[in-house]
Parts: sequence; C-alpha cells; structure tokens
Amino acid sequence: MFQLEHVNLVVKDISTTLDFILTAFPDWQVRGQGEGDWYGQKRRWLHVGTDQQYITLNSGSDAPNRDLKSNAPGLAHLGFTVEDVDSLTLRLQSKGYIIGTIGADHPYRKTIYFTDPSGFEFEFIQYLTNEPTKRNMYGGETSSIIRVGTAV
Repeated sequence: MFQLEHVNLVVKDISTTLDFILTAFPDWQVRGQGEGDWYGQKRRWLHVGTDQQYITLNSGSDAPNRDLKSNAPGLAHLGFTVEDVDSLTLRLQSKGYIIGTIGADHPYRKTIYFTDPSGFEFEFIQYLTNEPTKRNMYGGETSSIIRVGTAV
C-alpha cells in the first residue's frame, strides 16, 4: 500500500496561501519551515499539514501561475476529501475566497473548487457513501458543473 505524502508548490506569497490552506483545514498546522538554496537562489519554505501528509510551500516570484482555463500542460488542481463541503465553503467564503466551480449534482458526492491566492485550484469533495462502487460512479449527475468565479 502507498499514499501520497506531500505536494510541493512554489507560490507567490507563502503567507496568503498558508491562510487559504489553514482556513480550509483548521486542524492542520505548520510542521516546519526554513530557508534553503534552490540552484543558487535563496528561498523560504514551509510544510503545512498533518503528521502523515502535508503541502510544501516555497517562495517564488510574482509570475502568473498556469491559466486554469487553458489546455496548457501543468497542474490542473489538487483534490482533497473532506467531511463537510458546506462548512468548508462557509469558512473560505467568510475570509473572502470565491468559489471557482460548483461540481455537478451527484447522488454520492458533492464537490466545490476554490483557487488560492497563488492561482492553484483546490477541489474539495465530500463522499456521501462509503461504498467504493458508488463513490467511484462516473455518470449519474443530475446537473452540469457551474463556473462561478472563473470564466469559461
């Protein structure tokens, strides 16, 4: 068995992305932080998450992230299972974060997407069953996805 331990992101501003992540996951904590050398450039890093999984945030430049509306190669989004999509949505919205996409209505899951201040899209999915065949059922949607904060 294996699991994904961490994702390493280079972000525009560690503090603003950290705020987004800790708002989404209030039980997460900063595991460690410091400075390092990346091919001759000094950069700050920070690990935020749990004892088992985390996201590494690295300082970067003000350059734009991949255009999420394009078909350009690169990271499309990070997906996380959560226990309660609605309360997570309220937490993020109360801090001013805007819904990017509302997932299609599905009998066994609810999904919502937000984009963090560095331009990375996060998908949050709540499964409404523990039965794998239902959780992984493709099709069965009773609506289309709704683009809210992102233009098509």
